[in-house]
Amino acid sequence: MINRRVFLRRIGLGAMGSVAASLGFEKNLASCGESRDRPNVILVMTDDQGYGDFSCHGHPILKTPNIDALHDQSVRLIDFHVDPSCSPTRAALLTGRYAARAGVWDTSCGRQILRRDEVTMADVFRRNGYRTAIFGKWHLGHNYPYLPENRGFDEALVHYAGGVGRLPDYPGNDYFDDTYFRNGKPEKVHGYCTDVWFREGMQFIVRNRNRPFFLYIPTNAPHGPYRVDEKYSKPYLEKGVPEARARYFGMCTNIDENIGLLREQIRDLGLEKSTIFVFLTDNGGTGGFDLSKKYHGFVTSGYNAGMRGGKQSMYEGGHRVPCFILWPGGGIGGPPGRDVEQLTAHFDLFPTLIDLCNLRGAENIRFDGTSLVPLLRRRPVKWPERKLVVAVNREEDPPRWRRTAILTERWRLINGQELYDIQVDPEQRRDIAADHPNVVAGLRQFYDEHWKDVSKRFGEYSRLVIGAPEANPTILCSHSRLEYSRRIAVNVVRSGEYEISLVQMRPPEKAPHGCVDARVEIGNVDLRKKVEPGATAAVFRTHLVAGDAFLKTWLTDKNSGNKDDAKFVVFRYLGP
Repeated sequence: MINRRVFLRRIGLGAMGSVAASLGFEKNLASCGESRDRPNVILVMTDDQGYGDFSCHGHPILKTPNIDALHDQSVRLIDFHVDPSCSPTRAALLTGRYAARAGVWDTSCGRQILRRDEVTMADVFRRNGYRTAIFGKWHLGHNYPYLPENRGFDEALVHYAGGVGRLPDYPGNDYFDDTYFRNGKPEKVHGYCTDVWFREGMQFIVRNRNRPFFLYIPTNAPHGPYRVDEKYSKPYLEKGVPEARARYFGMCTNIDENIGLLREQIRDLGLEKSTIFVFLTDNGGTGGFDLSKKYHGFVTSGYNAGMRGGKQSMYEGGHRVPCFILWPGGGIGGPPGRDVEQLTAHFDLFPTLIDLCNLRGAENIRFDGTSLVPLLRRRPVKWPERKLVVAVNREEDPPRWRRTAILTERWRLINGQELYDIQVDPEQRRDIAADHPNVVAGLRQFYDEHWKDVSKRFGEYSRLVIGAPEANPTILCSHSRLEYSRRIAVNVVRSGEYEISLVQMRPPEKAPHGCVDARVEIGNVDLRKKVEPGATAAVFRTHLVAGDAFLKTWLTDKNSGNKDDAKFVVFRYLGP
């Protein structure tokens, strides 16, 4: 049983009594909550937590009792797949389309930015009168117009980076009492990151208890670095678990506790039957096991549910993840729960929620996913034999066949070369491509057609906007520079005078040591100057013409000769 004092303190509602009593509601609260026509949706996705990182999936040490309880009641998609890395999975989840089609196939290099013309899940929910919110990790663009509040979310408290403490995260963040961005503005918060996301989510539910809401909680935990209050890691250390793994397990335990608190809240508010609860993770695990070869090897210690590979791997452990769906009032789940064995994927969830919530306004979206409602409700339907692609590329322009897996319910074709029968060889130890050339040829042909389709816009850039009235000044980060040219694709919205500041850290942080030659090139403009020791930035002033351009910067230390680009570039529009 969750400690109610802890629960109420987490959501800021006092120290005693039930949630309903603390809010001043009477006994008719439940009937109010259950009578609405359209269900609420809560979508929780954790970061870098693998399929095996749950006691309900057989983990011998890690304990996740609250997620286990959700598992036992839910419809469980047991052959469910995502992309093997953060941003691609998030893009596919929110659009219902292949991530590469939406312009996302990396976690940086400007290829982590969701294209501006994509319609998101939040867009459609908001069009249908839902209140929408995200609390957690975004990682699909950290500049206007690519922020969550520009992509359909009414409320957002997020960090933008792949991990807390990494570019472009706010300087000094370390998981505790960090600064995150509330609707684009930095805000200092109190508490551990995961606790903050769930606390914000539960407060959002309280504010919107009498209207339909869509709540998305994509945690950054248990993504590294592995930091958590020692009360969560200590029980695992005492069992002899190595320190880093014990902290990882502690982060998973903290997530589990928060999910228990969240589910107790919706029960106390009388919203359980009228709420669709979806839980999944964004890719394979990282901290719960060691592999014989980085990313792609076999488990040498720890537990990975009998799968090969982890995050970033094309083998099963990189992309097969849990997905639990529960809607007590809609005939989905129980108790008891049940398993769905058919091949499913992240981009199926958007069209599924459209069907379950009877949403309008998505008719013109070309979904790659398909509604899973017949499977969730056991409707008598002949389910098609599917072929799906999961992929991740660390390339500005990804080549064909690199870091891809073609999936059917029986076969896995890895990088176009290795073939595995997943039904008889779930750990993918025996490559049988030579024994089944026709299968390989058929899957390769499918991929060739898929590639021609999704790659049509690969030459386009999600350009960062400079000079927009909605975002002036604009801070660009080297996290978005293209892989090889080290340029940033930009669009100057307004012609006029601009102040351009090159800094290594967000101002007013320390400047580089020594005398530095600074240079900035944007379009046909090429500016240079010397920056003396003690300066916080290299500041230029120039006229820019509206239009597309590429930005490139240099900071050269005259003493050492070391060259680097500016970690941050600040553009301020001064006027025509």
